[in-house]
Amino acid sequence: MLLAIDAGNTNIVFALVDSGAIRARWRIATDVRRTADEYSVWLHQLLQLEGLSKDAVDAVIIGTVVPRATHNLEVLAGKYFGVKALIAGQGEAAWPIPLEVDEPQSVGADRALNAMAGHAKYPGDLIVVDFGTATTFDLVGSSGAYKGGIIAPGINLSIDALVNAAAKLPRIAIETPEDDSVIGRTTERQMLIGIYWGYVAMMEGLIARLRKEVGGKVTVIGTGGLADLFDKRTEVFDAVEPDLTIQGLNLLYEQIAAGE
Repeated sequence: MLLAIDAGNTNIVFALVDSGAIRARWRIATDVRRTADEYSVWLHQLLQLEGLSKDAVDAVIIGTVVPRATHNLEVLAGKYFGVKALIAGQGEAAWPIPLEVDEPQSVGADRALNAMAGHAKYPGDLIVVDFGTATTFDLVGSSGAYKGGIIAPGINLSIDALVNAAAKLPRIAIETPEDDSVIGRTTERQMLIGIYWGYVAMMEGLIARLRKEVGGKVTVIGTGGLADLFDKRTEVFDAVEPDLTIQGLNLLYEQIAAGE
């Protein structure tokens, strides 16, 4: 069974993938000080809840945008699962798709993985919107090549910046507004409208510009933890794939295992 690890700036997702199907997934806050031993204790307990032992894992692949977290995850794979971890985008796990940008080495692993997984499921030109620490918009060509995209502040970063800069504003949780009105009558409601509908307007506007620049039919996929939240109130997405990055890790592993 494959242990796919998606190490992001805010959270690290661990997923057990069995014959292409995600059997279980767990999320932990990213902390570069967390050791392999700590990861092991946490994972061992979660595996037991699934009725599994660590021996069920026979391969590990890591996609990371946090270089300082990578070493301890590699140690976890070697010390506790007895395998050498594959690192997405490096060595034998080098990207099998063209990165057609000026600085290909700077493309985040999550974005390349999303491009791979998106192209495998949806033919033609593709836009992937990923709601993470940053909100990213990635363009994937009909050939599967990564063409570039857009980076915007993530929604939680925007809330943090607003609250930290304005002493009287309370911290709010992001949620789908109860109706479509954009006239708030409380401070909290006004903040929710500004954040939620502001993001919807940004997404719709940027995607419209991307579509115009590309021309022709473009499929739009939403991914990341907040994709479903926005999909409830906008028709901008053709599909929502919450586990696209994990799917990309599994796809990359399968290609390596098959010798492609």
